[in-house]
Amino acid sequence: MRSMRQIAALPYTTAADGSMQILLITSRDTGRWVIPKGNRMKGLAGHRAAELEAFEEAGIQGIACPARIGRYRYDKRRRKGGSREAMVDVFPLAVTRHLPQWPEQGQRELRWFPLAEAAKAVDEPDLQSIIARFREPPADPGWFFRILIAMRDRQNERTGLLRWFHALMPKQGRFFEQFEDHATTLVAGADALARLMQGGPDMATHIRTISDQEHVADDIIRDVLKDVRRIFVTPFDRSAITDLIGVMDDAIDQMNQTAKAVALYEVTTFPPQMQDMSALIVECARITEEAIPLLRSLNLNAARLHDLTERLVKLEGHADILHEDGLKLLYAQAREGNPMDFIVGREIYSHLEKVTDRFEDVANEISGLVIDHA
Repeated sequence: MRSMRQIAALPYTTAADGSMQILLITSRDTGRWVIPKGNRMKGLAGHRAAELEAFEEAGIQGIACPARIGRYRYDKRRRKGGSREAMVDVFPLAVTRHLPQWPEQGQRELRWFPLAEAAKAVDEPDLQSIIARFREPPADPGWFFRILIAMRDRQNERTGLLRWFHALMPKQGRFFEQFEDHATTLVAGADALARLMQGGPDMATHIRTISDQEHVADDIIRDVLKDVRRIFVTPFDRSAITDLIGVMDDAIDQMNQTAKAVALYEVTTFPPQMQDMSALIVECARITEEAIPLLRSLNLNAARLHDLTERLVKLEGHADILHEDGLKLLYAQAREGNPMDFIVGREIYSHLEKVTDRFEDVANEISGLVIDHA
């Protein structure tokens, strides 16, 4: 017997300190912890169906990534007895709103869990792995490595000449902190861009947020370029530092260009393909924000960085498909309506595609660092 095909949302939110929480709900029949899920819906893309299930079962709305994060199996119980294997595609859902009322309100318990606790709370091994790997902590160097560092520091303290030499050497700067601060602007800008693509009365606020984040990013890249020129000891080659922060800055610049085009042409409604591209950008920014701190220990985090950069490249490929499909539909509509709609829409699509291209560049720069230094 073939497996049932289902979809599910992985609802998450990120706190100001970078910690992530996952929303779990209880199953109505067994009371065990699960994520919102249901059967596929005819005429509705998988991530859109996952959005609807999350609303009906948990009363949440958000930005669902159209590229699944993983797939898990479980045995679904039948009403007439017995069970059937179900295969579930999981789509990340960045939660933006919790509604006061929803269809299955009161039928389930809802609870936000820290990432590690959420992975332990669910029963399905594959789902445990999906949640646990949604954002992995940096690798622990281990007790032996920490002892070596302590021995080195103690030896340095005993060697007065070496200590004096280190005191004269220029400091290494704040490059890692600057990278991480810039990644934060990417997340905030991507979130505002996705909200902008949903339309509504707060579009001007979202445009202003993107512009503000772009200005913050400009300040950060100026500081990085100053430090590259004045600091003697850098963690990577100077060209690698400027190339990485440059493509990160290009990503937020393109988000701002998208917002400017929306404001200039006074666009208020957006087709599903544009909305889905902005949701992919949210996922790209989330992955980048996880990847950047891992650069502090390239040797220990090389495998995880490989996984993250691989997903960034796949997301860019998914965005190319959405871009092509959106243009075809836009052109067909413009032939029967206003040709200006095609010109305006094509420009917005172009900016969105360039954002995802820049995230692919980020992936390539990080991969280069892993190859050169890990």
